[in-house]
Formats: sequence, C-alpha cells, structure tokens
Amino acid sequence: MKRVITYGTFDLLHYGHINLLRRAKALGDYLIVVLSSDEFNWNEKHKKTYFSYEQRKVLLESIRYVDLVIPETNWQQKKSDMHEYHIDTFVMGNDWEGKFDFLKDEGVEVVYLERTPEISSSKIKTDIYDANFSNTGTELTHDNINTNPN
Repeated sequence: MKRVITYGTFDLLHYGHINLLRRAKALGDYLIVVLSSDEFNWNEKHKKTYFSYEQRKVLLESIRYVDLVIPETNWQQKKSDMHEYHIDTFVMGNDWEGKFDFLKDEGVEVVYLERTPEISSSKIKTDIYDANFSNTGTELTHDNINTNPN
C-alpha cells in the first residue's frame, strides 16, 4: 500500500482544497491529512481560523479522498510523521516549492502540486469582505436591504 501525506489548515474549505486532495490521493492508496491545530495556527503561523480544529476535521473526514486526519502541532513533526505513518509520498501545494525537500533524506518522495490558481481561502475572505461593504463603507445587512419589489 502506497501512503501519501499532506499538511494544511483547510479553513473555509473550497474546490481548490478538493482538487489538491483528489490529486494527492491519486498518487497512492491511502491519504493522510495532517490538519493544523488551532494553537499551531495561532502561535506559529499567526493565522486565526474561522472554523475550529474539530469542525475542520469533520469536514475533511467527510471527503472521500481522505482516509485519516491527524493534528499538526508543530513544524518539527513532519520528519517523525514520515516514519510513524510509513509515508511514501509527501504532497504540498507549489506555493511551498522547495521548503520540504529535506524530507527526501527521510526516504520520502516530495511532490509539489500546482495550486488551483483562481481560488484561495484568503481570496474568499477578501472577496466576501469587499462584497459586503458599499462604496460608502456601510455594511450590507438584512436590516438595510429593501426586499419590497414595489
């Protein structure tokens, strides 16, 4: 059995994430997703997630390409994960190109997959924020939208 592993935050899950997971799974038989914990995201990546670790884990577990979801708690665990989970292939998006080549020394194939160019969680956040404010800076809410067609 060929084991593949990938890492990420997977907040605001979107079709770019699904594309990555589908292509990662196609490289082997068993896909492990290492999901950044809330503490790791905040303390090390300086990111605030919208969904909690448990919520993101449930979403990932519902995707047919994913066989196992485990927590990521620090940058250093990647080396030990390769051995503990008997990994053959390590996969990341190509925005991380070269950053994990050191894992080749652990006997693992390292693959950087092209990202889905038109989508990212950051783009979703920006687009939603921009769409919810008019040119005057007033937030659009249910209270200030006229729904009467007359």
